[in-house]
Amino acid sequence: MSDSRKIALLFPGQGSQGVGMGSAIAATSAVARAAYDEANEILGFDIAKLCFEGPESDLTLTKNSQPAIFITSVACLRSLQESVPQLPMPIAAAGLSLGEFTAHVAAGSFSFAEGLRLVRKRAEAMQDACDREPSTMASIVGLDEGVVRDICVSLQGRGVLDIANLNSPGQIAISGGVDAVKAAMTEASSRGALKVVPLQVSGAFHSRLMKPAEEKLREAVAGTRIVTPKYPVIANVTARPVTNPDEIREALIKQLCSPVLWEKSIRYFIAEGVDLCIEVGHGRVLSGLMRRIDKGRKMMNVQDPAGISKLTEGLSKGSGGAQ
Repeated sequence: MSDSRKIALLFPGQGSQGVGMGSAIAATSAVARAAYDEANEILGFDIAKLCFEGPESDLTLTKNSQPAIFITSVACLRSLQESVPQLPMPIAAAGLSLGEFTAHVAAGSFSFAEGLRLVRKRAEAMQDACDREPSTMASIVGLDEGVVRDICVSLQGRGVLDIANLNSPGQIAISGGVDAVKAAMTEASSRGALKVVPLQVSGAFHSRLMKPAEEKLREAVAGTRIVTPKYPVIANVTARPVTNPDEIREALIKQLCSPVLWEKSIRYFIAEGVDLCIEVGHGRVLSGLMRRIDKGRKMMNVQDPAGISKLTEGLSKGSGGAQ
């Protein structure tokens, strides 16, 4: 494989979890299994069993799903690195919301153990913020960003209502109080949205209602050793690369109350001439978003041994595989 190939690593966020996640790769890769064993020791309970066997009701809780997704992505990454040592150094990495923490572990900004402790505190703080006030999120498909922003502004009298995710062309998530989000869904439909879907989440992520969680996360990040990464990580809040430890801290803290600029993050990779994006972790959420952003962009998924084999085969042929 040519070292001139430009690759980027992408890591999924909350919502990508599922019972059985990581079980296949942990069963065949000692380094993947070691990630779960280390996590069990750090967390003080058997999160590996929760990932592999469920129950789904427990796995979907924010306090559990975020660490589970983070651990599974790192397990997949370790197996990938061991199985494909000839993989070129990524030009950058990115992660959707929670996935930004995983991206920093991949790039070496902080260790797996430090990252897991941060993610656990983040998840618990977000759950606490959700419990303070009834809140929710919804996905709006088929409206321009300007129209959705206008809806949010026009309904501020109904409560907190913010844009939470700009995921792909015409796919935007809103976040806020239950009444405000319901009103926005009705308004979006009346303005011609192709689809308006309530999201099955425990609260208003990436909105002003996460301010209490942001304050707790700031304390946790302040106590974490962060160093200059081996390669940049694209920050959710700016869609630009960060390498300075102080900038990394601020980016991780600010994303809790700020919209995730995922489409712009992917377009940064496109502008940089990335040949292949590799989604590392359970599910194919990011692959689906990529098809909406740039259908012709090469994308591979590593969540099990079959994914690693397919990636290896594609790289050996020089094609990088297909979506």
